[in-house]
Amino acid sequence: MKVCVIGTGYVGLVAGTCLAEMGNDVICVDNNQEKLALLRKGIIPIYEPGLEALIKTNVEEGRLVFTDNIIQAVQSSLVCFIAVGTPQGEDGSADLQYVLNVAEQIGKSINGYKVIVNKSTVPVGTAGEVQKIIQNFTNEEFDVVSNPEFLKQGSAVEDFLRPDRVIIGTESEKAKKIMLELYSPFVRNQNPVITMDNKSAEMVKYASNTFLAVKISYINEISNICEKTGADINQVRLGMCSDTRIGTKFLYPGIGFGGSCFPKDIKALIKTALDNNCECELIKSADNINKQQRLNFVHKITNRFGSDLTGKLFAVWGLSFKPKTNDMREAPAITIIEELLKRGAQIQAFDPKAFDNAKLIFKDRILYAESAYNALKNADALLLLTEWNEFRNPDFNKIKQLLKTPVIFDGRNQYSSYSLPQRGFEYHQIGKG
Repeated sequence: MKVCVIGTGYVGLVAGTCLAEMGNDVICVDNNQEKLALLRKGIIPIYEPGLEALIKTNVEEGRLVFTDNIIQAVQSSLVCFIAVGTPQGEDGSADLQYVLNVAEQIGKSINGYKVIVNKSTVPVGTAGEVQKIIQNFTNEEFDVVSNPEFLKQGSAVEDFLRPDRVIIGTESEKAKKIMLELYSPFVRNQNPVITMDNKSAEMVKYASNTFLAVKISYINEISNICEKTGADINQVRLGMCSDTRIGTKFLYPGIGFGGSCFPKDIKALIKTALDNNCECELIKSADNINKQQRLNFVHKITNRFGSDLTGKLFAVWGLSFKPKTNDMREAPAITIIEELLKRGAQIQAFDPKAFDNAKLIFKDRILYAESAYNALKNADALLLLTEWNEFRNPDFNKIKQLLKTPVIFDGRNQYSSYSLPQRGFEYHQIGKG
């Protein structure tokens, strides 16, 4: 099938590459010439396991092309994906200027029937706006489809190639048939392709992400109660998760969620609710708890070392908002490090992939270590902020030798089963006093 994907950000790049991998002819469109030049060489601006190899293979085999010519891309394709960013506006709403601008360009370019697919995360009703804009510029037949993405950074390629479900929002049988054909190679294991109206499909993405965010904030609030009462959140979690109605996913206590989706989507859903005169106290609380959870971690440190941290050096393991990505958007590490810097602390950090993005944020205000163990040298404590695999089972004897004082603040409860106090460590974790 002939496909174009407009926008080569995280979603567009993964979607376009995976569609090409299944034999489709895919044109990815972007207006950043420097980025396009790198992509044509197989060099990608994000870290996502498996993606770079797929891009190189499909570019070499001619199924994946990168261009800035949106007119040619649209006219050459049957299905046109809109995968541009929808950044958060000042009022919390999703900024649709890029989506609507692409819709206008598509309307000016259409030369026959097209399926226009909203892959960007957009508020309820956006498909209708896109349709109106395109209709202003063409009399050609087209359909607008809502097709939300559910890609987890760190496993996005696998998520797209083997989705647990595909959501297609359309009331057009013609568009539905085309979309089912396009996605058929991805659901050969019989995972569901669910069709519904556009507005419901748009709501699914926000409702799903917000529900997961609420789960994270819930377990973090329970962890705070555990700390005050003397209960152990690690044991409480095990008891909860053994209930099949609850399950294990997204019920890990920590320093809160970050990234490009959860924080933005939860605020956008709050704005949508308020615009429609709906109260959403649970969702608002989840957002507030998430912000506070980062500060609670800082309070643990100041309770131990005092509010004035001048002269204190802290080793930080992990800067990205989650492992297996270099993405630092809304990363808890940013809030925590900024708060420590305000109090006079020095930071010596290591992250396997996020240094380039970290340097854009912190510049020379923190030190960047060449390895995890180098970050520990002469530090007053280790702060574990991102649970990268290489941090899971470290050499604790070496950690103890390198630190000035054997103190660990574990923001992910990664070492709760290692009996660190018996090894001579002062160990602070989430949800245990």
